[in-house]
Formats: sequence, C-alpha cells, structure tokens
Amino acid sequence: MLTVYFEKTSKTPMYRQLYQHIKKEIENGGLSAGEKMPSKRKLSAHLKISPITVDAAYQQLVVEGYLLAKPKSGYYVESYEQGFLWKKTPKKPDLSSKIPPENDYLYDFQTNVVDYQLFPNTTWAKLGREVLAENNAPVMNQNDPQGLDLLRQSIADYLYRFRGIAAHPDQIVIGGGSESLLNLIVPLLGRTALYAIENPGYRRIKDILKSQDVNINYVGLDEQGLIVSELNASGANIVHVTPSHQFPMGIVMPIKRRMELLAWATAAYDRFILEDDYDSEFRFQGQPIPALQSLDRFGKVIYINSFSKSLAPSLRINYMVLPWELLKKYRELLTFHVCSVPNFEQYALYKFMDGGYFERHLNRMRNAYKSRLDVLVRALEKVGMAGLMSIKGSESGLHFLLEVHNGLCEAELVTRAKKLGVRVHGLSEYYFASKDQAPKETVVIGYSALTENSIEKAVVLLGKAWKIPSDHAQEKQL
Repeated sequence: MLTVYFEKTSKTPMYRQLYQHIKKEIENGGLSAGEKMPSKRKLSAHLKISPITVDAAYQQLVVEGYLLAKPKSGYYVESYEQGFLWKKTPKKPDLSSKIPPENDYLYDFQTNVVDYQLFPNTTWAKLGREVLAENNAPVMNQNDPQGLDLLRQSIADYLYRFRGIAAHPDQIVIGGGSESLLNLIVPLLGRTALYAIENPGYRRIKDILKSQDVNINYVGLDEQGLIVSELNASGANIVHVTPSHQFPMGIVMPIKRRMELLAWATAAYDRFILEDDYDSEFRFQGQPIPALQSLDRFGKVIYINSFSKSLAPSLRINYMVLPWELLKKYRELLTFHVCSVPNFEQYALYKFMDGGYFERHLNRMRNAYKSRLDVLVRALEKVGMAGLMSIKGSESGLHFLLEVHNGLCEAELVTRAKKLGVRVHGLSEYYFASKDQAPKETVVIGYSALTENSIEKAVVLLGKAWKIPSDHAQEKQL
C-alpha cells in the first residue's frame, strides 16, 4: 500500500500530489512493470482522501502511459522499452574488496568454535517443543531486563555447586554475547575510567572496549598470570582478566596472585575486576579451581561467563554476576535495556539446566575433548615431535600453547603449515603491544572443532610441514 505525505498548505491540488508521488515511484523503480495498483477504494481509505482524488490521479497516469487500466481488473504499472529513462536500476557497490577472502584449509586448529556434532539436538528439540506447548506468559511477553528469573536461579545453583560462587539470582544479568554485557558494564563503571587488559589476550575484548570509546592499557604476564605491579603502575581502575585459564597463554592464576589482585582492587573505591571465566567447565587435571569471585569479600569482582563453549556460540547466551552495590546502580540507571536473549531460548536453557541435562552434557563434552587432547598429543609424538616440543596450558580449557624446537620461527611454522592446508595461529597474533616479547617458536592450538580422525590427519601434515631443517639436523649430530 502506498503512503503519501500531502502538503496541505501547498497550492498543488491533492490529486496532483498523488499523481506526482506515484509517477516518481514508477520512475525510480519502486513500482515494477506489471505490478497491480491498489484499488481506488482501498487507497482512498488508506490515505483518508476522497476516491475522486485517487481516480483523478490514476486517470492522469493512464493518459501519460504510466498506468494501464484493465476493465473489471484494475490498474497496472505499464511496461516500457528497455531504453526508457526511468528504467535505471541502482548500481550495486562492489563489496568484495571490503571483506578479505578466507583461505581454504583442510584442517583448522582454531580456538573460537566447538564441535557442533556434540550439541544435544534431540534433547534441545524436545525441550523446545515443551516450551511452545506450554505457551505461558513469561515466554510470550517481555521479560525482566536481567533475564528470566527461573534461568537466573538455575545459573546461581550451578555457580554455587561448580564454581564456588554464592550468588543470589537477583545479582545475575543475562545478555546476548560479551558485547551485550560489556555495553552495560562500561556505562556502569564509567567511560572516564582507565581499563586494563592482559597482554597477550583476547583481541575481541579489546575491540569491544575500544568501540565503547574508553582508554585501555595493556598489562603483561609472567608465569603466574597478570603482573599486579604492572597493573598498579598503569593507573587503571578496571582490569579484565581470565584467571582460570588465561587466553592465550593457558596460565592458571595461583591463589597468591589472586589475593594480590584482590588487594589491588580493594585499595581504591573505584577499582573493579572483570573476571572472564570463559572455558572454566573444562579442566582435565587436578582439582577444580574456584572462581576468583568466590574469594571476593568486598564486592570488587564482576564475574562473567558464557554458554558458548559448553553449548554453542550461536546461542549467544552470556551472563554476569554483579556485586550488590553495582546491582543497585544498574537498577537505577540501566534497566531500560531489555534482555537481548529471546525468552524462548532462555526458557529452553532453564529446562535444560533444571532437568539435569546440562550437567550430563558437560560430562560428555569433557570426556570427548579430553580424548581429543590425548589423541593430539600422541599424534604429535608419533610424527617425531616428542623431543622437539613443549606443551603448555593443556590442563584445562580447549586450547594450549605448542612450542616447537626445530629451528623454525613462528612465522615459518604458520606459513609451512598453511601450504599443506593446516591452519595454526602464531602466539604473537594475540599481543597488543611489544610483539617482540612473544616467544619466537610458539603457536596456539585449539582442538575443539576437530574430530579425532581429523586431528591425526592434520598432525601428519604438520609433521611434514615442520620437518627439521637440514642445518639444524647437522647441529644435533655434532
């Protein structure tokens, strides 16, 4: 249906304004040749004008050849020869140069994906049908800005049992992805605050914070994680850390360093820690390590986690636990933000957790990924890497660092693997500053998206790509 804005104070009659509007739409291609026009009765009712006005406009368009009147059928946009002036179509811009093409790899040791074949499709579909069948108000209507209360209760129960966090459901805010949560955290803590992130670290966090127009400092790491003395010297008020399995170094921050970090936060009222617990569900050696937030007694830690690794990134369901004082401020300032996760997905996830499916699914995922890790290590040893490699950070999470001591530098390791169709990332890619400090022969290996069979085939290709240079072999013999 056409919508026309009439200039009631204009000296141009209304039928003429309608005629000009329709004519322009036809010339610009908004109305296509052969398209049926609204009836005079319907268009007059829609525009709140007289049918006589519509008839006058249509008749003028018929006279000029823009419309064709068919008896007992209506009015249709007339077709024209190809060379007619109005029959110009906007030229589509060439966007191919804007998006760099992805290289095709046979195997990709990437870190930001999961194996979709492990997703509990049957169970999720069953629960989804239940949600639709119930047709209840929380699903069909706008929900609490913090998210479905039932899901927040399930998350609180999970955090208490598995992460040592005694969080009240009221403290939990659900969001659609890390951007959604950080878009709440930054205005909550202030854009004038100075933010610090780990270097090396997760580049997406830096990009999201930059998009919020905040100032960022980069703080280095040692073998125990973030260096608190450097953090203190940086002048930052807020720090984003991954203490349970640092990305990409794989460091598990020990209790002594955690207490130092908490002491830094409590030294000033405006200091806060953003604890990103992104893949804490997957620990393969030793006892489970409680979250940093479980040690916090002064409301200085904002705990952030996601279902991206445990279920699927495409669900885009993240959550955070706010300290009570920040929760009060959030409710005063930010509850106009609606929860960005659809109620349907929230309710299905609540049923998935409440029914015990989530815990069983995690156990299945841990077993599958631990098996793949074992296969990967054995495969590396089998191709002759046993005495030429060091693996760091494999005790938990879904990636590790691989130091290759065969005389090749990082760039050569990445390039040679690429030539044989295998993608690995150099550690230096994750440094924001002082890239020269990155180890010279280290790559980051993510294995969650590859099957055991694919892992073995990929490692055979890596063995060929990373064969010992002849000069290095001669040095070993000497």
